[in-house]
Amino acid sequence: MRINILGVPMDLGADRRGVDMGPSAIRYANISERLRLLGHEVEDLGTIPVEGRETRPHGDPKLKYLDQIVHCCNELAARVTKSINDGALPITLGGDHSIALGSASGAANALGEIGVIWFDAHADFNTNETSPSGNIHGMILGALAGFGDARLVNTANTSGKARHVDPRHIAIVGARDLDPGEVLLLREAGVHVFPMSEIDRRGIYEVTREALELAASNTKGIHISFDMDVVDPSEAPGVGTPVHGGITYREAHMAMELVAESSKMVSLDFVEVNPILDQANRTAVLATELALSAAGKRTF
Repeated sequence: MRINILGVPMDLGADRRGVDMGPSAIRYANISERLRLLGHEVEDLGTIPVEGRETRPHGDPKLKYLDQIVHCCNELAARVTKSINDGALPITLGGDHSIALGSASGAANALGEIGVIWFDAHADFNTNETSPSGNIHGMILGALAGFGDARLVNTANTSGKARHVDPRHIAIVGARDLDPGEVLLLREAGVHVFPMSEIDRRGIYEVTREALELAASNTKGIHISFDMDVVDPSEAPGVGTPVHGGITYREAHMAMELVAESSKMVSLDFVEVNPILDQANRTAVLATELALSAAGKRTF
């Protein structure tokens, strides 16, 4: 398999600083070389520049740093589209979760109808009307599904469609911290949400299998967006918004192994690695190991 690595040191979508160092931390964990050892052809395409928050005010308090985020995501979308059209799997390293507006829309531009699996403690389905913080990383999945401010919804929209992803083709796995407004919107939109309580009852194997089936049904492939805070902070401490009660190390690997077995993945994100809050780069190392599982690594 041909793999392209893209770094996006974005920290504009959240209040807590440090996630801009996430791509460097994952690269330091030797993601490219370890993927090559699996037999893949890997090219690191470098880093997309992100304007620092020190140089500009945040603007609208309900849509903080909107212009800068849109500009960066437009550039990322173009690179992801080119990567897919060139026959490669793009793996995007964040950065906060706002980068997924670029990576997922880029995949949709390349392929048409795609599904999305959002591994995350949060749903990121707020809009500027429902968000309690105005932080755009909590609005990205909603924008991809066509909800929220038109400038976000239309980011990297080269097809003229009303939305990048049909909500019926979206599955959120591992959710356990949702805002009231986004819960109502998720239900209205028809998004499939698999909270931790369902994983507790049914197990990660059955939940991930169902999420893959939902996201793959009548689509050209699946964009996988993996927020490291879906993993319990005892095993992934270096994240910006930790929430106790997440999936385990082994459950995370099982989910990525099932993604690999499905052969439906067309692009992949790892986001919200915050080295400032980490312990000996544990979270970035785990992100790298999960990328290996998604790329087909097995014990036997």
